Amino acid sequence: MKINAVTSAIFLLVILGFGAYLESPYSFINKDFAYSNDQPVLAQPAEMEKPADVPELVDKLVKTEKVDGYTVETYEEFEVYKDKDGNEIKSEPTGKRETLKYWNNKE
Repeated sequence: MKINAVTSAIFLLVILGFGAYLESPYSFINKDFAYSNDQPVLAQPAEMEKPADVPELVDKLVKTEKVDGYTVETYEEFEVYKDKDGNEIKSEPTGKRETLKYWNNKE
């Protein structure tokens, strides 16, 4: 009975060790995919140009109010279309508004 338990424990350790070897980057399964630090990286980042017909979302300040010692700023989101040179062609509001309220201690 004691020999069976020892044999099972050794067999379990061998199976776990072999599984850990197969998961490592040095195993025969992963030899084509593992890279060391001394090998150069083969991938180069691709330079992508921004398409001209895609709008850029910009928050613009619409109004500033002073309420009970606080300054309340209201921003609205706009879709800004630009040409190839970066000049603004048109600007359309999206309807999304955000307010920023902060304490104005200079009053």
